[in-house]
Amino acid sequence: MRLLSRLLIVLAICSVAVALPAAPAQAQDTLINLSPDDGVPGEEITVFGYCFTASEWVDIYYDGVRVDLYVNGVYSDGVKTDEDGDFRADFFVPESYTGDHDVLARDEDDVYATDYFVVEPGLIIDPEEGPVDTSITVKGFGFAEDEEDIELLYYLDGGYETIERDILANDKGSWETSFPVPSSVRGDHKIDAEGNDNDLGDVHDATFLVMPEISIIDPTSGITIEDPLGSAGESIAITGSGFEGDDSYIKVLFAGEEAETEPGIIRADENGDWVGEVNFKVPDVPAGEYIVTAEVQSTREEDVNKLTFTIESGLVLFPGEGHVGMNLTVNGGGFTPDEVVVIKYDGSEVETARTNEEGGFETSFLVPESQHGVHNVTAEVGGETEASAIFIMEDDAPDKPELISPAEGDSMGFIGKFRPTFEWSAVSDDSGVYYSLRIWTGDNITKVSKTGLVGTNYTLNDIEALPQGTYYWSVQAVDGADNGSGWTEPRSFRVGVMPLWAFVIIVVVAAGGIGALIYFKVIRQRIYYY
Repeated sequence: MRLLSRLLIVLAICSVAVALPAAPAQAQDTLINLSPDDGVPGEEITVFGYCFTASEWVDIYYDGVRVDLYVNGVYSDGVKTDEDGDFRADFFVPESYTGDHDVLARDEDDVYATDYFVVEPGLIIDPEEGPVDTSITVKGFGFAEDEEDIELLYYLDGGYETIERDILANDKGSWETSFPVPSSVRGDHKIDAEGNDNDLGDVHDATFLVMPEISIIDPTSGITIEDPLGSAGESIAITGSGFEGDDSYIKVLFAGEEAETEPGIIRADENGDWVGEVNFKVPDVPAGEYIVTAEVQSTREEDVNKLTFTIESGLVLFPGEGHVGMNLTVNGGGFTPDEVVVIKYDGSEVETARTNEEGGFETSFLVPESQHGVHNVTAEVGGETEASAIFIMEDDAPDKPELISPAEGDSMGFIGKFRPTFEWSAVSDDSGVYYSLRIWTGDNITKVSKTGLVGTNYTLNDIEALPQGTYYWSVQAVDGADNGSGWTEPRSFRVGVMPLWAFVIIVVVAAGGIGALIYFKVIRQRIYYY
């Protein structure tokens, strides 16, 4: 109504002006109108001018500062009136605080007219749509000069949630901040603000459209993987946000087909976030790029983002860790169909397989004896490694055996070297057990060292026979993964009652005594009678 009444006045004045002589430079019959005449800084407004000097340039001023105009789709310093002295031009409201601001139009003959534009507070956001966690930059314009205690609000769950407090506007009523979009259901969410001088209803709010999104997640770090890739049979962690509240029976689609997921039924909570840990199994398909997305009845498939998932030749081991002798299953995917694949464990061939028409295969082998820790399982085609996986060998040490014989302080043998038999208790381990035996002297000189003993006893051979003396012995158990139990507490034993030289002297002395006795008892007696 206000604009219509002004236009009627203009038409009446201009009709009279046609019959009158030329008006003075500051004639009162000139007029400008603004459309709209209120709004937020940054908004585009149109200036309509009437009864200015014909065919002359007009400048527009906002609060005394000339503004750039937008005339017929082109930026310009000014606008030229038509033959009736009328013009139309657009400009964007400059940064300014709440209230009335003067707009003045002046032509080359200094003919002018004024109006005023009412600035109201409002928000501009960038971007205006996206998934949860999108960083939104919020710019506030048209607030009061140096307005304090401004609160930024986000509409969630039927009410506003305060995102940030104590925002301070500058002397032109402007401010800026950023925040990540909180967990929200799919759809429009208002962003609003209020402060000491402007209530919630005074501010022109903004609207952010939350879009549903799925993301591939690194399970060890929780970080989104920008360029997801994997191998057939691999279990991939995936999450979703921005779905409808309490959505249920959500499906993960891989190349347009429903993928096997854990748990089997995926659902969203009241904020649209998927509940719990969700994983999908990469299907058995050849290497290449495939689209992964999600489908749910309440959300159109085209509204959900699509991930490009790259399938590479790869291996998946079941289980990924274990012990010597266990049956290890190898699943391969992303290979060329119908080709021979050689499986190697630490570079040694352990099995072969042939891929199916989808480029996958499954085989198994018994884990060979190998040291605890990391081991490479590789798949080779034509002598070239196409894929690899890691197997972790267990590092649990077996129990220590118990020493049985000889007992502490035992003596054995009489003279010369002796070959004792050593005996200990058996221990068990998933990776199999071997034993090591060590025998040493009191000055820590090793006399016998045996490894890889499969039984629980050992008898020294002729070369290992021990001369007379005191010795110590100990045993440890070592499994097939080279995990050692540690050595048992040593036991001492003694070999030989006396040294050989002493025994020889005793024998010689004894022989001499026997000879003397024979001489005196037999030979001398015979001489006496003869």
